[in-house]
Amino acid sequence: MSQANALGIDDSLKSRRAAQYVRMSTDHQKYSIQNQADAIAEYAACRGFDVVRTYKDEGRSGLRLGGRDALKQLIADVRNRQTDYGAILVYDVSRWGRFQDADESAYYEFICRDAGIQILYCAEQFENDGSVASTILKSVKRAMAGEYSRELSNKVFIGQCRIVKMGFWRGGQAPYGLRRELLDEYGQPRMQMEYRQRKILQTDRVILKPGPITEIETVRRVFKSYVVEKKSITQIAAELNSEQILTTRGHPWSPNAVDIMLTNETYLGNVVFNRKSFKLQGKYVDNPPEMWIRHDKALAPIISPAIFKKAQKLRTKRIERMTDEEALDRLAALWRRKGHLSQKIIEDAEGVPSPTTYIARFGSIANAYTRIGFELSARYRYGQSKAKIMSVIARTVDAITANGGASFDDKTRLLTTRKGWIVSLRVAWHYVHGCRREKRWHLKGSTYATPPIDFRSALTLVIKMDINNAHAQDYYLIPSARLALSKDRNLRMIRRVFAEQFRYASLKTLCSIFAAGRA
Repeated sequence: MSQANALGIDDSLKSRRAAQYVRMSTDHQKYSIQNQADAIAEYAACRGFDVVRTYKDEGRSGLRLGGRDALKQLIADVRNRQTDYGAILVYDVSRWGRFQDADESAYYEFICRDAGIQILYCAEQFENDGSVASTILKSVKRAMAGEYSRELSNKVFIGQCRIVKMGFWRGGQAPYGLRRELLDEYGQPRMQMEYRQRKILQTDRVILKPGPITEIETVRRVFKSYVVEKKSITQIAAELNSEQILTTRGHPWSPNAVDIMLTNETYLGNVVFNRKSFKLQGKYVDNPPEMWIRHDKALAPIISPAIFKKAQKLRTKRIERMTDEEALDRLAALWRRKGHLSQKIIEDAEGVPSPTTYIARFGSIANAYTRIGFELSARYRYGQSKAKIMSVIARTVDAITANGGASFDDKTRLLTTRKGWIVSLRVAWHYVHGCRREKRWHLKGSTYATPPIDFRSALTLVIKMDINNAHAQDYYLIPSARLALSKDRNLRMIRRVFAEQFRYASLKTLCSIFAAGRA
């Protein structure tokens, strides 16, 4: 006689119940959520499955797990055994993900299979039955899905470069004072595009043109205030805000927004592309000028070349004129006035260099903070305390392994218990937050930050430090999936995550748990 699982679903019934996972980025209409759901429904009807739950990621790239909350929830449910289904139906391999590392895609599928839940690809020409043929085909499909993203990224980049060289606007919102105009395939105007409006036909093109006269006058006023009246970007931003002049997106002006305007060549009539790179959702990279793609005189200029050139020279002089000591003195004075420091506070402050200036001069904001004696926030302190934190982890690992409760892999930095559970280790580092001096603990990196490593661990051992970060205060042995559901890395001992049932008051007690094989 079959038994009921943790959710009260009879195993014989569970095997015929299925969840569906659907995902769409913005690439092809054939991958619309509805089209996927229709194909899955047809597959389920033919195979006798009853679809009882849907996990849906809309407008999400398949390149990485980040941002795909539905897939995170699916994996968390599987890891926590909170499932009332025996299969997960997916349209095809690419909908599961276009991960650049095919092993990452395979790992997430393994998590499900290890829990007794099969992944079935409804539109593929092979059965995902674990046979040699299906394994090979699936591996090829995964590699192809990742390669598709790489090829598409390169094609899009080449296309954008060609568009810019022809003098068209490659995409995105127009800078303040300018507007986008849609042209048909013959170059005839169709319409003026509003904020967030997109073109529909691929053959259409977009150009920039001067916007409302009031905005053009504001742009010229900003340059005049900076070049002729010698006002700072902070003063200019304050004046615009006092007159309730908003940005294109309807936001108040910040000094950084003014600074961006002062360096934007579009006001000269030039279209410039590839100043920064952000390929395959990697890191932003500042490209040297020789890599920039440009088309000069693509539209009517708003600012004369002479005043634009003066603005660049003045901006450079203002940055260079202030000595390092003066820049630090102003930062220290700001700290005394505000009682705290952050990039936002620095950006909004009158008479204080921008955060980018401090980064350029001192290597990082953290280094500038250190020079004036400001206590770094948790994320910066962690970098300086890494050796100490690794020492805390090493002492904990030595105590657990000495009792024979687990083995430790130096390469993966993971513990393996007697019962085969995989345990990762984290340290919750204490810091004081805000003017109320609220106690918090910062957990470096989220469980989902590096999926190929963290998802291998069924449990996470969080070592909570005391308020002086001198000794371990408590130990929490938490299911990794549960910890992953918390989006707050600056942990305030959230009750649903750091439940009392997971807490161990001493390392001795924790070691006995591992030694007994009850982890």
